[in-house]
Amino acid sequence: MSSTSVPGLTRFNTSTDSEARSRLHEVCASRAWGSALLSRRPYATVEALLAAGDAAMAELTAGDLAEAMAGHPPIGRPKPGDPVSSREQSGMAGASHELKAEMLELNLAYQEKFGHVFLICATGRTGEQMRDAVRARIDHSPEQEWETVRTELGKINRIRLTRLVEEESV
Repeated sequence: MSSTSVPGLTRFNTSTDSEARSRLHEVCASRAWGSALLSRRPYATVEALLAAGDAAMAELTAGDLAEAMAGHPPIGRPKPGDPVSSREQSGMAGASHELKAEMLELNLAYQEKFGHVFLICATGRTGEQMRDAVRARIDHSPEQEWETVRTELGKINRIRLTRLVEEESV
């Protein structure tokens, strides 16, 4: 699919750097990631944009990853008034009080061990699946967990980039 057959991609390609940077920041809070995507515009296809996002993700330093993660609320506590985090974490919306309390406890234990929020591509996952993931990942070494975080953040960014170019306006 060419840029001209995807109006949202065309709008992204032709928007000002300031507008595009702002939209990319909504996808990923890492300035390095956003700058890398801006520098490669225009994109001929959505797949080219997604591939550029993947490449930029692979190049992020630990500091860049930390900056990106700062834009994500803990699982079970989406940002108030933020429809994106609420939609992505919808699997926790109907969770029982007990599951929500357990996730809070696990989130705190995870953050204590790793020094950052538990990050998972929550789209399409149930509360139980997210709980099971944090339980499994809390035993990771810090190095293993940074690579898992990078992978999960890449999945989130792909979903958000796809939404960005599918929206009516940029």
